[in-house]
Amino acid sequence: MKKISTFIGLDVHKNSIDIGIADEGREGEVRHYGTIGGDILSLEKVVRKLQSKGGTLHFVYEAGPCGYEIYRYLTSRGFDCIVVAPSMVPKKSGNRVKTDRRDSIELARLHRAGELTSVYVPRLEDEAIRDMTRARQDAKSNELKSRQQLKAFLLRNGIRYHGKTSWTAAHMRWLAEIKLPNTAQQIVFQEYVDAVNTASERVTRLTDQIRKEVEMWRMRPVVEAYEALRGVQLVVAATVVAELGDLTRFDKPGQLMAFLGLVPSEHSSGDRQRRGSITKTGNGHARRVLVEAAWQYRFPARITPIIRKRQEHLPKEVREIAWNAQLRLCRRFRYLSTQGKSKQTTVVAIARELSGFMWAISRAVGPAST
Repeated sequence: MKKISTFIGLDVHKNSIDIGIADEGREGEVRHYGTIGGDILSLEKVVRKLQSKGGTLHFVYEAGPCGYEIYRYLTSRGFDCIVVAPSMVPKKSGNRVKTDRRDSIELARLHRAGELTSVYVPRLEDEAIRDMTRARQDAKSNELKSRQQLKAFLLRNGIRYHGKTSWTAAHMRWLAEIKLPNTAQQIVFQEYVDAVNTASERVTRLTDQIRKEVEMWRMRPVVEAYEALRGVQLVVAATVVAELGDLTRFDKPGQLMAFLGLVPSEHSSGDRQRRGSITKTGNGHARRVLVEAAWQYRFPARITPIIRKRQEHLPKEVREIAWNAQLRLCRRFRYLSTQGKSKQTTVVAIARELSGFMWAISRAVGPAST
């Protein structure tokens, strides 16, 4: 006897979970089961009740601040469960009523109709590396903010640095020699300097920890292979791998580019075609580091001593892909610049193609070991 499938939508919040249920079949009933606590124990009780009725259970919920705890709990017990991006859930035009009850019912209905696409759920060890790379980015943001506050304070007091580059050893020596006429201002100045130093030390600590963790990570060969590319050093490579996982799951590079939100948006009707800015869907963290790496291709193609050292123990195929990437992207950067494209447009186009070369390297290295 064929088991009946039941599709269960979970609208997950910190302290509550609303549950919607859609029975198998186009005419099957879609109903609100109820609201439970947001903890796993409450969910476990409901799962046991639903399981006792027989049939196959299919769960779905939206990605959010509560993470993947529910997904891991359900899949560890053999249940089918997917996590979807809120931005990719179809919305009815003109629907201005949004409640937890309605959201759970709609998730169940859409899951039954097969209209939802699951997001990549990292393993626990992969998510740990991802948390570390994101913590470093937060620390870097704090460092930049602290530096801006210090510069703004000095500028308000008519103090300007006339050297070529800020935050070098020469700049830090210059800061150490500054004396303000007022005691209160000198204290404020020292607090700002200490904040900059503290933030910089935190960035350095986290970078060192990322390096140590990657050494023991199962995805280390992929990270090292990505580092063959210009502009892709440890932090960028580790971030891309931690955020996106194994890129061999994409059948072609265009799928990866679309997943990253690096493809142009489009609004076409009839004979008229209009393309806008990039869609910015998908993973913003990976997109950001790729854009940062793309700036390095504004210089002529060249295998620097640093790049050569990173490529020493890599397969010939990976080295060839990295060199072809330099030839292609450096030439592309110059061409787009001469065509009058803005620097932002140019660097995003380079980042899009850079992701394609990463996809090619993933294919050359092969799927990560389990």
